[in-house]
Amino acid sequence: MFYDYPIFFEKNRVFRVYQGGKLFADFFSDDSEDGNYPEEWVVSSVHALNESSTDEYEGVSKIKGEELYLNDAIEQYRSQIIGDRQDLGVLTKILDSAIRLPVQAHPDKAFSRKYFNSSYGKEESWYILATRPGGKVFYGFKDGVTMEQFSKAIEESENSKTVMEELLESFEVKPGDVIYIPAKMVHAIGAGCLLLEVQEPSDFTIQPERWCGDYKLSDHEMYLGIDKETALECFDVDKKFPAPIEPVVISKEDGTEYLSLIDERMTTSFVVRKIGLSGGSFTLDKGAAIYVVTEGEGKVSGDGYIKDVKKGDYFLVPVAAQDKFKLSGNMSVVECYR
Repeated sequence: MFYDYPIFFEKNRVFRVYQGGKLFADFFSDDSEDGNYPEEWVVSSVHALNESSTDEYEGVSKIKGEELYLNDAIEQYRSQIIGDRQDLGVLTKILDSAIRLPVQAHPDKAFSRKYFNSSYGKEESWYILATRPGGKVFYGFKDGVTMEQFSKAIEESENSKTVMEELLESFEVKPGDVIYIPAKMVHAIGAGCLLLEVQEPSDFTIQPERWCGDYKLSDHEMYLGIDKETALECFDVDKKFPAPIEPVVISKEDGTEYLSLIDERMTTSFVVRKIGLSGGSFTLDKGAAIYVVTEGEGKVSGDGYIKDVKKGDYFLVPVAAQDKFKLSGNMSVVECYR
């Protein structure tokens, strides 16, 4: 069966109200241009919360070679794909921003349980893959900013597209930077960032800024159907976290380097690691884990199976396939799992 091997997926571009996607052309070796499909949802069983969408599978990955979406596959073959867990437990995306995204924050688990009937909030992390000139991120409020100042800026954002920026810290990013975003911490991806985002498996975003470039957000797009005062509880003006984060070497030998990017130092919601291969090999020993090739090329092999992979490819190792396959070649691969 398909779950006895690494599972590959059809491309899964998701509509967003912001513009981007041009940097996909180099990463995925395709002809992408900037537009309203700036996100590739990687190994996703999560439904995208687009206001006007009626597609129940929007955002959900389709298994390559099968007439089967990942969420349905998990329902049918749960133990083989994810073992005894409730769900995959993580959502991975690759996104490219041509403009600054709206200033936003995400709920923690307690808020999501109360208002969204979900056990997941939306802690997230970014691994920078490439940038356009001046690519930067907005990350946390400046010291001394109060909720009253933020509320005033929200009102002023009806007519100003930059007033919010004055309240936030920002810095330029470069490929390889790792950033962790706790729930309730204000942030915004700036123009010019291609990044791998690993997060809790939800699409809950509170973005009280009225404009996204030239697109005017509706109240629902800003507050997800919650009253404004309640929704703003998702913002903690004092929440901060150091960035970028320094990776930690787990092991390094025989042409293989294994690094921890996101781990229990900052969250227990997900783990992000990087595998660097320079002629070495690495056993895929984690079930229900996602792998994204971010540089170079190589092979996935084992159990009479061999498949070439290159930059831009991604796949899931189901529980039934763990310990049976390995990566080899000259490439960098990011590993994501719960």
